[in-house]
Amino acid sequence: MANHASAKQRIRRNERRTVINGARVGRIRTFVKKIEIAIASGDKTGARDALKAAQPEMHRGVSAGIMHRNTVARRLSRLNARVKAMA
Repeated sequence: MANHASAKQRIRRNERRTVINGARVGRIRTFVKKIEIAIASGDKTGARDALKAAQPEMHRGVSAGIMHRNTVARRLSRLNARVKAMA
């Protein structure tokens, strides 16, 4: 348990950030899920558009510090390869 004011402030701040970061991660998951659904249904233009919308959202997650940049780069690379492979 926190014993001084700055530690108590830190705990309150961490709780607020946890909620915000959880929402950001959920938003990114939703964007990725839209790509997955488009790929599964065979909709190439839909998948391309979903990927185009997801990229900045994932990069925002990196700049916010909720995702590692290499993780985002790897996921985007794999998703992009799957979209390109649709013929």
